[in-house]
Amino acid sequence: MPNIELHRRLELSTFRHISLGTWRTAYDPSIYGSVTLEMGEVVRYIDVFRRATGRHLTVSHLMAKVIGVVLEEVPELNVLLRWGGLYRRETIGVFFQVAIEDPQTGSIDLSGLKVDEPQRKSLTRIMDDFEAGAADVRAKKRAGLERSRSMLRRIPGLLIGPTLRFMTFLGYTLNLDLQRFGVPKDPFGSAMVTNIGSLGLDNAYAPLVPFSGVPFLLAMGAIHDAPVAVDGRVEVRPVMRLSATFDHRVMDGLHASRAVAILRRWLEDPFEHFGPIEAAPSEPSQSTLQRSVEDGTS
Repeated sequence: MPNIELHRRLELSTFRHISLGTWRTAYDPSIYGSVTLEMGEVVRYIDVFRRATGRHLTVSHLMAKVIGVVLEEVPELNVLLRWGGLYRRETIGVFFQVAIEDPQTGSIDLSGLKVDEPQRKSLTRIMDDFEAGAADVRAKKRAGLERSRSMLRRIPGLLIGPTLRFMTFLGYTLNLDLQRFGVPKDPFGSAMVTNIGSLGLDNAYAPLVPFSGVPFLLAMGAIHDAPVAVDGRVEVRPVMRLSATFDHRVMDGLHASRAVAILRRWLEDPFEHFGPIEAAPSEPSQSTLQRSVEDGTS
């Protein structure tokens, strides 16, 4: 009689198949940290932007631009680990995870889209990139990405780890262009972001993905009302928890403090940093603000 009654799970998503071959031990140099940001002005900015432009701006769009600014102002974070050293990237890309559903099985898998040079783009351009990228991912129209995913699905579980390590060696250590083999060029960019707030979660620490070459990952929590100390008194304000996982070989506390300062500066005063909104209407009502809080990270 076995110690535990078990049944092998045969139907695995591509992400689950890859993850089983990726993480083996708990000895990786990961550090975790989180910060709570006041989001009242972001909520108001999003509401004004939506009503003025008719476009569905979200916190993810804002975050893409801010992370681009962080990587530009703290270039020590925009690096790639290879040959036992750090190599600074010449470009900036921010990768956002996207959930996709298999139309036949209904199973959920993870893919994503990358926004290139978001710090140089307007919010409208970033929104266009998101919409085009997310639509392509969900419709599986990105031929290179889908070919590589299909290839990985066919690799046996015992070989997926060595295969990914070999592909990482070719793509990042040797810095070879693998597009001819169905691997997109620099598919993950400089940093990775996942929006757990869209799932109704306030806080989570996501693991680094070794084969991505990305040294830090951010998880955006849901915007919710919470008591905040303001000038010696308690007020209820919208806040968001931002949780980070980063590679200690690349990033330390000083880098984190500089990144947090930039995040606070931009997100707590968005009208100053993200630029004016054309044809901005009058001050939004409290009920409108509340609706924006509820879907601000969708």
